[in-house]
Amino acid sequence: MMQDPAPLMPHWHFFFSALVFVFGACVGSFLNVCIYRIPRELSVVAPRSFCPNCRRQIPWYLNIPLFSYTTLGGKCRFCGNRIAARYVLVELLVAVLFLLVWLKFDLLTGTTALGLVPLRGGAVIPVYWLVVSGLVLGTFVDFEHLIIPDRVTLGGIAAGLVLSAILPELHGAPDVLTSLLRSAVGLAAGWGALWVVGAVGKLIFKKDAMGFGDVKLLGAIGAFFGWRAVLFNILVSSLLGSLVGLVLVVAGRKGLQSRIPYGPYIALAALVWMLWGERLWAIYFNILLR
Repeated sequence: MMQDPAPLMPHWHFFFSALVFVFGACVGSFLNVCIYRIPRELSVVAPRSFCPNCRRQIPWYLNIPLFSYTTLGGKCRFCGNRIAARYVLVELLVAVLFLLVWLKFDLLTGTTALGLVPLRGGAVIPVYWLVVSGLVLGTFVDFEHLIIPDRVTLGGIAAGLVLSAILPELHGAPDVLTSLLRSAVGLAAGWGALWVVGAVGKLIFKKDAMGFGDVKLLGAIGAFFGWRAVLFNILVSSLLGSLVGLVLVVAGRKGLQSRIPYGPYIALAALVWMLWGERLWAIYFNILLR
């Protein structure tokens, strides 16, 4: 007699979740290469990974995501210099975010954990993974170099428009034309909103109040998720920036406030929208209506 497959399904779900986590860590490892090389205008394909201190190439068995950093004690095997914690942080962060996106689409029960908003279809999963990768890449480059690469911003705008045409479910649209229209409106809203803020800020403070990379980044987010995501992002990123500024003032580190770029706040707000945004949007407007 054949065994009932139902009791085995949770094990398969755990197996695929573990695969997603490992896949995310591998993508994070590649993003570390991009974070280091793109601002320096180096190829992200060749040569193989190398130590930024001694320039020795790293063999594959010393370049296993998460595992190698831990076993080597955060130091290069060859020169003994400290490896920046950013490398393992990016790998872990991308692994967790990929897993959260996966959990938004539960193949077994049709429900999701952690209060995540369910995805509209499984085909959207790789799109969300692409967005996660771009946001992480842009964030860490912005932290280090105070720029957001055009590969993330302009590339994100192009990808958002194209993928909106291929996958109308990305915008919950009934057809391609409606999906493209929502993407274009989101792009215009994101680009236009921060451009106006930057222009007004420059008139008032006589200096650039908003980097153009931030403008393009919010435009890309609008192209992927529509105008509601743009409005949500402006509110949440402003709130996050204010909270961080307040904490720095209280901690006596006010000088750090001007050294933290705005792009990471935009990226974090976009991640919140991807995972919980529509639920938070509904809660917010229910409070307003009351």
